[in-house]
Amino acid sequence: MAFLQDPPQLPHPYRGPYRSDLALSALLDRALPAERRAALNVDLEALGNYSQLAWQRATHTSRRKPVLTQWDAWGRRVDRIELTTAWLEGPQLTTRHAVLAAGHEANANARLEQFARVYLYHLASEFYTCPLAMTDGAATALKACGNQKLIERALPHFLSRDAATFWLSGQWMTENTGGSDVGLTETIARQDADGQWRLHGRKWFSSAVVGEAALALARPEGAGTGTAALALFYVETMDGERRKPELVIDRLKDKLGTHELPTAEIHLDGLLAWPLGELAHGVRQVAPMLNVTRTWNAICAVASMARAISLARDYATRRQAFGRPLIEQPLHAQTLADMQAEFEGAFALAFEVAHLLGRVEHDAAAPHEVALLRLLTPLAKLWTGKLAVKLCSEALECFGGAGYIEDTGLPQLLRDAQVYAIWEGTTNVLSLDSLRALAGDTFAALRTAVDDWSADATDTVVVGSIQAALDAASAYLDGHAASRESLEAGARGLAFTLARCASAALLARQASWSSHHGDPYAAAVLRRFVGHGLNRLVAPDANNTALLLG
Repeated sequence: MAFLQDPPQLPHPYRGPYRSDLALSALLDRALPAERRAALNVDLEALGNYSQLAWQRATHTSRRKPVLTQWDAWGRRVDRIELTTAWLEGPQLTTRHAVLAAGHEANANARLEQFARVYLYHLASEFYTCPLAMTDGAATALKACGNQKLIERALPHFLSRDAATFWLSGQWMTENTGGSDVGLTETIARQDADGQWRLHGRKWFSSAVVGEAALALARPEGAGTGTAALALFYVETMDGERRKPELVIDRLKDKLGTHELPTAEIHLDGLLAWPLGELAHGVRQVAPMLNVTRTWNAICAVASMARAISLARDYATRRQAFGRPLIEQPLHAQTLADMQAEFEGAFALAFEVAHLLGRVEHDAAAPHEVALLRLLTPLAKLWTGKLAVKLCSEALECFGGAGYIEDTGLPQLLRDAQVYAIWEGTTNVLSLDSLRALAGDTFAALRTAVDDWSADATDTVVVGSIQAALDAASAYLDGHAASRESLEAGARGLAFTLARCASAALLARQASWSSHHGDPYAAAVLRRFVGHGLNRLVAPDANNTALLLG
């Protein structure tokens, strides 16, 4: 019988006392009161079961993409989208396990508990979490706008725990003119003879076009140019079981990854709309969503890293090379441990942002933490997005040639990971956002938080490394303060440095807690992560840049 290699298996991440995802278990043990864990554990174990089922299904069936049928057999425009099995199961899984609704409970730990669910559900959902993030953002924006009529209309659907009444919401912001520069928006809002607002225009990227509602930016007819003149509108997409004829789906995007996610180009031809608030400053009304959707992005990025590393580690126990398993080969083991340490740093930062978001929303945060959230959210999103691509690529290499073969299910990890650096702001956009967030006392807020997180750390070398990197970042900001262009040119390196410093301090906090419980694992993670270096500052050289760009 010819040799046949055992494929990697996906361990259950959260079952009983033998939980393979040590980062998640340790975090929840430290951060949550015992009385909050019982109900959460039931959902996490169920979502872990679904995660294993979905992985087996993906490796034993031909993967499908959504299919758009624009016309029926009799020439009627229908714009019907056929979805994958995981997407059809999405409403039931989401509502049964409160994947979205849990984040809006009246508890300062609500967001932490929600994102623990998201973390386990994300990859099994085939990126159904994308419209869930949009819906969460829409619910947050509605709460912030105070439009009681819209709140009563939409919020019970967005936060429903019953699949029969659950609605998804999209966010229709991006147009042909560009992504981040929404001031170029061309969609027009006009009032009809009855005074009802209607939207006319084209939206270039609609990742939740199958939803029942959306928030859309548009320029009220007669308003001025630029970003400030835009308004934010709420729309509904369905007329009973049929899509409204004023919403026309031009085509589905053919993307590098996230193939199961039906991303569409759409035309709005008089779609009914209701303003959330004033008929201006719509981007300002979008702002409450950003902390939410960027946190989803960061948590989903670390979920992809966790999946890639878990499969690579399992495979290393099954694959023999040169007389022993890969896990016993020194260089391969070193590579896996390096990946694990980087993942743990990213995990710590992403989940601190999630927990901080909940505390700020419920007025349970310390005074400096509001500014801290404004800074850490873009830092977590940009760093986890880039790291997910790096670690998923490294994981594929751990499988050798098998990592390059489509029907192993492994290449999809890398294709999908690329989206995290693009959604909700590219690395450069978020680096500049982080730079703006550092105005005022925000750097001092970060210092305060880092000091708090590392206060009980006994490893003076580690603490010294964190402080040295923060000192370098502070000196960099002071040294380039006179030149905005110089600051912007070096914003990436600054952002990565601050992200790694915050992550190291958070790992130090976890290591201190774990050591008091007799567990040396977190301290080992901390030492390796800091050993990789924290300082990523790069001094900008405008003359060199100009020469290289011709």
